[in-house]
Amino acid sequence: MITILLVEDDQILAGSIAEILEEVGTVTQIYDGDEGLYEAESNKYDLFVFDIMLPGIDGYGILEKLRQQGIETPVLFLTAKDSLEDKIKGFQQGADDYLTKPFHREELLLRVQAMLKRSLGLSAEQTISFHNTDCQLTTRIVTINNQPLELQGKEFELLIYLIKQKNRIVTKEQIFERIWGFDSETSYTVVEVYMSNLRKKLKQADSDVNIKTIRNVGYILGETS
Repeated sequence: MITILLVEDDQILAGSIAEILEEVGTVTQIYDGDEGLYEAESNKYDLFVFDIMLPGIDGYGILEKLRQQGIETPVLFLTAKDSLEDKIKGFQQGADDYLTKPFHREELLLRVQAMLKRSLGLSAEQTISFHNTDCQLTTRIVTINNQPLELQGKEFELLIYLIKQKNRIVTKEQIFERIWGFDSETSYTVVEVYMSNLRKKLKQADSDVNIKTIRNVGYILGETS
């Protein structure tokens, strides 16, 4: 599932923007720059949408600090500041796109979809693929060599997360916090159970997805050998 962090201090406007963005993915709303920076540093998102003028640190400051930490998540600025100098400053600090208020609903969606397509490799139908394995995000349908594979809810989310993190080691804790959440009453062992089930289903369906265990560290998704 696509995850978006929206940092906008106007709560009414933020609600309207979030309603639009929910056509693309799950939206977390923050109304303060300092809290927005903390959230962006603490959790993995697929897209950041920042206002520039914010209480606390402004949008430029958030972006600068994130890029200094090597966080390369795409950033879209939504702002009333429409001068060329403002836009140049945003792009120089690492912004990926810039949309001036007021804007049309359709333009926001098209900009966001284009950014996600570039960063995640999504097709126009919002499909994430790994060789012979295709995951349709809207319908939550997985196909391997064009044959459907039935996955339960968390199995699907686990597969999507691993594909997004391909060739990168992720810990059991990171997986648990992303898929089940900090407040879940279950234990970390649930990750092992779902990982085992997912592996079996992928292997039986001849998927090219290969989930390797890094002993005492975590997991990494690569290709089958």
